[in-house]
Amino acid sequence: MSLESLKEHIPDYAKDIRLNLSSLARETGLDDQKKYGCFLASAWATGNAALIRAIAGEVDGKLSPEAVNAAKAAAAVMGMNNVYYRFVHLASAKDYKTLPARLRMNVIANPGVDKADFELWSLAVSAINGCGMCIDAHEAELKKHGISADQIQTAVRIASVVNAAASVIEAETAAAA
Repeated sequence: MSLESLKEHIPDYAKDIRLNLSSLARETGLDDQKKYGCFLASAWATGNAALIRAIAGEVDGKLSPEAVNAAKAAAAVMGMNNVYYRFVHLASAKDYKTLPARLRMNVIANPGVDKADFELWSLAVSAINGCGMCIDAHEAELKKHGISADQIQTAVRIASVVNAAASVIEAETAAAA
């Protein structure tokens, strides 16, 4: 499966999602590893099986096995961190801000790919999961690595469109059941 075959399953009422998938796949503001890693990490973060298969098919041959693993790892570790740090941020009690997380997140220090790529994928997943604290932390790291605001915005655009595609697919599947 690929993005083209996935777009065939997105109905006309969501035509904008199809068009955005196409334009983002042609995006040149990010190199292929950053771009396709964002697509894959975002798909993995949604948990939508059809979307994951389509995007995995699309990135096949465009990402190294190490990059595929790192994109999945970004989705996995951010799935944990986004919940924890969103809680820390939203909790009224300030005690939690001073306590160590005590969660293993070794992959962040050694993701197996360029640190900036992993941070970008982590930011995309954090945007999907709605963790402002993680968004701020990853954006600051990306700026230190020389990633521009346009590139960061592109990653979040990919995340938003992939997330919307997952929502449409889920709704259509539910309606057909």
